[in-house]
Amino acid sequence: MNAPRVNRGLVLAICCVSIVLVVMDISIVNVALPSIRRDLHASLAGQQWTIDAYTLVLAGFLVLAGSTADRFGRKRVFTVGLAVFGAGSLLCGLAPGIGWLIAARALQAVGGTMLNPVAMAVVATTYPAPAERARAIGVFGAMSGLALVLGPILGGVLVDAFGWRAVFWVNVPIAAAAIVATTLAVPESRAPRARRFDPVGQVLVVLVLGCVVSALIASRDLGWSSPVVLGLLAVAALGVAGILAYEPRRTDPLLELRLFRSVPFSAAIVMAVFALCGFGAFLFVTTQYLQDVRGLSALDAGLCLLPVGALVLVLSPVTGRVVGTRGPRRPLVVAGIALALGGAASVWLGPATPLAVVLAVSLLFGLFLGTVNPPITNTAMAGMPASMAGVAASLASTGRQTGTTLGVAIAGAVPGVGWVVAGLGAGLVVLALVSTGTGAGIISGKILPGKMSNAASGRSTRG
Repeated sequence: MNAPRVNRGLVLAICCVSIVLVVMDISIVNVALPSIRRDLHASLAGQQWTIDAYTLVLAGFLVLAGSTADRFGRKRVFTVGLAVFGAGSLLCGLAPGIGWLIAARALQAVGGTMLNPVAMAVVATTYPAPAERARAIGVFGAMSGLALVLGPILGGVLVDAFGWRAVFWVNVPIAAAAIVATTLAVPESRAPRARRFDPVGQVLVVLVLGCVVSALIASRDLGWSSPVVLGLLAVAALGVAGILAYEPRRTDPLLELRLFRSVPFSAAIVMAVFALCGFGAFLFVTTQYLQDVRGLSALDAGLCLLPVGALVLVLSPVTGRVVGTRGPRRPLVVAGIALALGGAASVWLGPATPLAVVLAVSLLFGLFLGTVNPPITNTAMAGMPASMAGVAASLASTGRQTGTTLGVAIAGAVPGVGWVVAGLGAGLVVLALVSTGTGAGIISGKILPGKMSNAASGRSTRG
């Protein structure tokens, strides 16, 4: 009996819808925060948790969701993820208070963890030929840029026309349609060998991330010397010690700590955290600056962020080609410089700053974001054995979500956050130079045998 024919274009479109939903719900909600604050009488900490409850769950459970899909079936988990995301979105729109909204955002993110890594695996299995797979993954990745473009603008339109609740309700019919399409068009698939679950490692990861973010957010009101803040940081430190002691003993650990012996990989994860920490802080502060300080409407604020998403769409494919031919060093250095300049320039923005200057700062952040993601992924996977490529990519994605979470937390906890962002940009430049140098390739080559590419140059060998 012949297997049913798969409409690969439709499968790719469904997967692209999922990444647009998940990524958009970071930028679209930032634009809605001033309205949420006024309607629900939310404090600054409440606004931070509205973003961080979402990104924290995404960061903490991405790897678990991928392994669950490998074991129980990617189509099944993907469909459940769409249903949970839609239900969480509905509850966000119905939330009577900020606490209910934060809880619903966490539920929404549980669904989100089942979408992005699983969708990537679905795309990879649907397009087995390397060249076609590369093109499909390129289209899939470009959708995150599209989501950044659409998020602030769509959010502004919805908030101005229907109120902040509409930014969540818009997800519900889209998720419902995607469930129907997934049921009809997406084939089921599983990994030949699923990784074992690691509940202890999962609890430790969430404990560390949750305590660090809670400490950062609480420090604004309680101060860094508060017993609560110090206690949270102490628990986080114990969690890190637990991870270092427990994970190496696992056959299938949640965190493959041996990957961090590779200088390029370790640097890539830190760069992912630095990069998205800087962007997360920028997005959180800028949307409130545009509406609360400059008095712009939600739509006008979204339009001011249009240069960011537009440059991401234009530059991401170009950056991918540059990485493929010349390695990741140049794009990473450009990204770090742009982030440093954007952070420093944002310090001087005030109520009377010409709008052209504000847009120029947005262009710097667009240049940064359009040149940073492809080389980070390339650097993370440079030198990895084929069996480790998926885990490396998942950890890089986790690093990005962790960075976004920390960026929002830092934005409210640290005065002069623009200088912090500038420092992160400078750190990105240093890490780019270290991780793409000849020494990095030699060090990682001694520790991780069976390498597939030259980490020193960042150029993959093509089979």
